[in-house]
Amino acid sequence: MADVQNHVSLHLVWATYDRLPIITPEVQKVVVHSIRSSGEELRCPVIAVGGVEDHIHVLVHFATTITIARLVQEFKGCSARVANLQFPDHLLKWQGGYGVFPVTPAQKIRVVQYIQNQYDHHHGGELIPMLEGTLPLGSNRRGTSEELS
Repeated sequence: MADVQNHVSLHLVWATYDRLPIITPEVQKVVVHSIRSSGEELRCPVIAVGGVEDHIHVLVHFATTITIARLVQEFKGCSARVANLQFPDHLLKWQGGYGVFPVTPAQKIRVVQYIQNQYDHHHGGELIPMLEGTLPLGSNRRGTSEELS
């Protein structure tokens, strides 16, 4: 095959340092814009971004020219840098870890809806633990395909 066929999408989740509720609506706008810009520069277009006061979700088309670790590092680093420049009295710092979940083409619409409606999910108690990174490692639950169907 002469051309690369790539249909890989990733759902990324990461939190503020100590899960502090510091992502105000104004800060979130800057973070979202920064993540989208970084995605374009890295040739990993962002499909959806959303979050609440203490964490962020990103659905991204994953390019074959970058590692997951570098992609997340760029998203987190650039978004914190830009937010801290624009809001110098409001320190945004991310935790070191993150969650990454593969998303099949059949799951993509559901994941986009989940990301876009983060406020409602968190304040209405309709969370999907696997996508929030709260499902314990080694759990017997099957994971995203079952929960997203």
